Amino acid sequence: MRRAALAGAAVAFATAVLAACGSSGDGPATAGGTPSGPAASAPAVPAPAVPGPAVTGPSGAPVGDPAGGPDDAETPDLPKVPADEITPATGTFSKPQKEYLTDRVPRGMDPAAVLQTGQETCDRLRYLVKADRDIAVAAVVTGEVADAEPAVAHLCPRHQDLVDEAALGYPDGTHTDAALRPGRYRAPSPTKDCAWRLTGAKGKELAAGSSDTGRPVSLTVPASATAFTSTGCYAWLPEGATR
Repeated sequence: MRRAALAGAAVAFATAVLAACGSSGDGPATAGGTPSGPAASAPAVPAPAVPGPAVTGPSGAPVGDPAGGPDDAETPDLPKVPADEITPATGTFSKPQKEYLTDRVPRGMDPAAVLQTGQETCDRLRYLVKADRDIAVAAVVTGEVADAEPAVAHLCPRHQDLVDEAALGYPDGTHTDAALRPGRYRAPSPTKDCAWRLTGAKGKELAAGSSDTGRPVSLTVPASATAFTSTGCYAWLPEGATR
């Protein structure tokens, strides 16, 4: 229960600080100590809610940040500005910033606003890691910190370990066949309605369980599993992952 409450408090704190102070990002700095990238000359793209019901902890507080990332900048069917035409209204973009923006800026949109959303993703991860590393990884697993992979790769590579571990985890839902990786997993911040089920060939039940304590739980995915279903457990992280 304390971990789930901590998750909600951590995200609430991060959101409040970001709203009050704006995004600082982890981008390169100039010799004078100020960010080399330009400030957004237009408001950041509003972050839509992640589809589906919000995940809450045992206390009823949200677990993770339900707001996603810059989906307008990610819409694949909108024509994008070619890389050689991406320029800020003032100043210059650093090489990592321009790499992040490549194929991500719809025509007519201020690229600095798109960049800001990536920097905000890095800020969310930074604050969550300070509060609880497992919660930070789980938020990437579930997509509640949206578009973490490209933001981390280009704007805050120091958080690459979070993305790498998250790639081996599972959010609530049903995962089958090739998506399954045998091993030991833990749910660090389940709700009090956490339940899971592992099945094998022809739907044979291999293991099942539930927890109403809100405390971390663990399970083993055997090599014979063909489906893994989880509800109310938020996210499962691989045990023994490199930290």
